[in-house]
Amino acid sequence: MSAGCRIRRNFERPAKELVEAFRGIPVANIDDNCGRIAAVDASIFPLNPKARLLGTAFTVNAPAGDNLLFHAALDMAQPGDVIVLANKGSMSRALCGEIMSNYAKKRGLAGIIIDGCVRDSYTLSQMEFPVYAKGITPNGPYKNGPGEMNFPVSFGGIIINPGDILVGDSDGLIAIDPKNAEELAKIAKAYHEGEENQLDGRWVADAGVRYVEADTDFYQSLAFCMIWQHIKIRKLVK
Repeated sequence: MSAGCRIRRNFERPAKELVEAFRGIPVANIDDNCGRIAAVDASIFPLNPKARLLGTAFTVNAPAGDNLLFHAALDMAQPGDVIVLANKGSMSRALCGEIMSNYAKKRGLAGIIIDGCVRDSYTLSQMEFPVYAKGITPNGPYKNGPGEMNFPVSFGGIIINPGDILVGDSDGLIAIDPKNAEELAKIAKAYHEGEENQLDGRWVADAGVRYVEADTDFYQSLAFCMIWQHIKIRKLVK
């Protein structure tokens, strides 16, 4: 089977518990602990910023303006999957709208992300189903194919592999390699809790065990937290 016309029906998905470990953690906090270079490009935005995304990547690589393989993916993906439609960043055609999004929701999919356009944007903005796209146009798609399914794709400036954990909120999207997910979830959760304590007037240190009160020197507290973060990252990449 030649490149550009390949379908992989099965791939390894991470355990549901591993995916759920990222629920409630802001994308910004996860990205802060990935060198601040891991997020999808800011041109990809949520149609409904209130609809958070969390699931497993089901990748589709399609010709610009074409959604033939996208239709097949909607039936082949499993509950909890996120359809990742790589479309070369083309803004010429809408690849998804209200009908396909509702179908994906009814099948239990966790979201749709497209590096291209959608339509029915107002309806999508009201749905409690996460759809991310690069733009909006009423122009409909071609259905000529071919394409690839469940192979690595270039999407919004990063590489997304089938089975990657995807997290999305109003700030944007991030893809996480399951091999790093367990440790990253712990670090990002502690980091988030630290920020929450900061907002409450306290700086957290060492995963919530020791606290530095806000009435101490601000910059000393900030430096301590940054050193702690750096140590945790070094442990992650070893």
